[in-house]
Amino acid sequence: MKLLLDTQLLLWAAGEPRRLSAAARRLLNDARHELWFSAASLWEVTIKAQLGRADFQVEPRVLRRGLLENGYRELAVTSEHAVQVEGLPDLHRDPFDRLLVAQAQCEGITLVTADAVVAGYPGPIRKI
Repeated sequence: MKLLLDTQLLLWAAGEPRRLSAAARRLLNDARHELWFSAASLWEVTIKAQLGRADFQVEPRVLRRGLLENGYRELAVTSEHAVQVEGLPDLHRDPFDRLLVAQAQCEGITLVTADAVVAGYPGPIRKI
């Protein structure tokens, strides 16, 4: 199964794995799953780190390199993903999360999140 990690889970998996639930660790460590990250997540990390957000204090280039070196695949943002956002219900205001949901819908990749609001969107989304 292809799993697209939302930004929060991506940061936890890369830098604070102890914050992941046991179920999340099992899911992410299962060799049958392909782990993906979105270019949108790296964009979010870059912006929020520049704004001084304490929960985003990571070097985006180092994060990207580490993810790729650990077998994660990168999902680019396309215009199809961008226009898919228009059809989403107004459950959440975070543009990055909305884009991740749109990517999961367009690509048929399961978005994995710890956010109950994000998990409320239709499509291939799994809350862990």
